[in-house]
Amino acid sequence: MRITRTVAGRSRRVAVMATTGLTASALLLTGCSSDSDSSDTSSDANGKITLTVADFGQFGYKEAGLFAKYHELHPNITVKEDTTADEKVYYPKLLQQLNSGSGLADVQGLEVGRIKELVDTKADQFADLSKVIDVNEWVSWKAKQATAKDGTVIGAGTDIGPMSLCYNTELFKKAGLPTDRKEVAAKIAGGWEDYLKLGEEYKKKAPAGTYFMDSASAMYNAVVSSNAKQYYDESGEAIYKDSPSVKQGWDLAAEAADKKLTQGLAQFSDPWKAALRKSTMATVACPAWMAGQISVNAGDANKGKWDITTAPGATAANWGGSFLGVPKAGKHVKEAGELVKWLTAPEQQAAVFKAIGSFPSNKGAYDLPDVKTAKLEYFNNAPIGELYADEAKSIPETILGAKDGIIKDTISTQINNMEQRGTKPDDAWDAATNAIDKAIG
Repeated sequence: MRITRTVAGRSRRVAVMATTGLTASALLLTGCSSDSDSSDTSSDANGKITLTVADFGQFGYKEAGLFAKYHELHPNITVKEDTTADEKVYYPKLLQQLNSGSGLADVQGLEVGRIKELVDTKADQFADLSKVIDVNEWVSWKAKQATAKDGTVIGAGTDIGPMSLCYNTELFKKAGLPTDRKEVAAKIAGGWEDYLKLGEEYKKKAPAGTYFMDSASAMYNAVVSSNAKQYYDESGEAIYKDSPSVKQGWDLAAEAADKKLTQGLAQFSDPWKAALRKSTMATVACPAWMAGQISVNAGDANKGKWDITTAPGATAANWGGSFLGVPKAGKHVKEAGELVKWLTAPEQQAAVFKAIGSFPSNKGAYDLPDVKTAKLEYFNNAPIGELYADEAKSIPETILGAKDGIIKDTISTQINNMEQRGTKPDDAWDAATNAIDKAIG
């Protein structure tokens, strides 16, 4: 399953968000398919070929009917998808296949938390997609993430995760807080510090058994995501110990835990899902894909009780996103490149958004009706197309590092320990840094 668009916290990757008219069943996150050998490409005497696409979680192509449509447009090509539910299982296997030069699919899904490592160490094993796609079609920072120093582009952008805030209007009303999305946005306009102040207001009149936020680690990831410099600097050196964005996120997370503003639930865990059903948490940091998680797990009984507003502060943020790459070792490199070009074109990205809610990285999709006028019925018809498109255009270019995912996962785990076990912030930080140092060398 595609749980969060970063390797961190998201067990990573389900990105599902219901647009108007979608049913809950269309949003259910499934790790669809098998882990069979993705090297099973073939061609017959009549020139018909099979292209394999290996990915993880839910990229939405089957749900949007795109593979079937591609076959209609190209009768000689059949597309076969091999999906691994967990990206943490998928990625080590991909590295092994790249190292051996065998077992690779014609098209491979690439997670944003891994892309820097692949760009720096494996770029020569991927076809240069700059010769196939127009990188200027994508939001600029997305294209740069998959571009090597020599200009080689190893991946075409699929989705992104522009940030917002999802909130339970019923709980807000009971706590005496505003429920109108513009009024809520005004309350948190000063940034995540204002968000915690709003949490303290909520706590004063909070309905019994409820909490202001689901997880301090989720808030931490949202805070860090709004900064260009996070875990690495421009030279590729890990700077997480001295990073201002990490310090800000950590301090805010520690404050939230200390003031009992958080329910302390690891996102996507069974207790987290149960809390959504029971309406015990009032806010969730909401990259684009998160709304689907809420609607599916909170269920029909909570439809209309949630809304979406802009994220705290004036700085746009991105949490998550993926790419499609074409290994040079594939048997049909040229045809695979053409498939990637088509799958990541505006019309197809809009179709995926309509089907499962993964927000496009191709700017051309933002003016298409299925994106531009999209509203989310479950969330009081929140104008998500307009909201996320505006956010996407102003997200700062992030400096990525080779081990971003490991660093983020490890810090998130220790924040959970502060919430759930009462671990002191200094002890939690020492545990995080020691574990990270051992993992990244």
